[in-house]
Amino acid sequence: MAFELPALPYAKDALAPFMSAETLDFHHGKHHNAYVVNLNNLVKEKGLEGKSLEEVVKASYNKPGFEGVFNNAGQHYNHNLFWPAMKANGGGAMPARLEAAIKDGFGDVEKFKAAFKQAGLTQFGSGWSWLIQKPDGKLAVSKTANGVNPLATGEGTPLLGCDVWEHSYYIDYRNDRGKYLDAFLNSLANWEFVASRLA
Repeated sequence: MAFELPALPYAKDALAPFMSAETLDFHHGKHHNAYVVNLNNLVKEKGLEGKSLEEVVKASYNKPGFEGVFNNAGQHYNHNLFWPAMKANGGGAMPARLEAAIKDGFGDVEKFKAAFKQAGLTQFGSGWSWLIQKPDGKLAVSKTANGVNPLATGEGTPLLGCDVWEHSYYIDYRNDRGKYLDAFLNSLANWEFVASRLA
């Protein structure tokens, strides 16, 4: 079955002023859609039809000749987590279970946010900042380049990913990645979705 662009779980203008309808038009409607179209063409070429997205990500990561498959599969997977990880009037208080896990992993919520923001700021070029649950159950922050993700690397289960490619923030924040990361954590993050991914 062909991979499909998921519908946004909110109206295009719902995240304004922190993420504009224009950004969502380009980011979801053009960038993410292009990954899906490319991926469907590439899986046919490489004999990966019928596999789940997770299987394609793992099978193509660091495999010579499969770079195009991985780039598009990784970005499709990453964005499938990105859209529901935001909501109108996001940020704010976390569900108790998630807050407890964050405090266990980082000391307190503000230390987690500082670490997550730092990961996003120090990711040179395009990539992602992640909150992950490691195999031992502990939470940690990581960052990846381009379309790489913690599923591919085996580092842990991604709970929250913030896209720090320029197309994610340039329309609304120009070159101020830090301001975008602050808005993502404090005004957009859907902590209920993040909590639902905890093991």
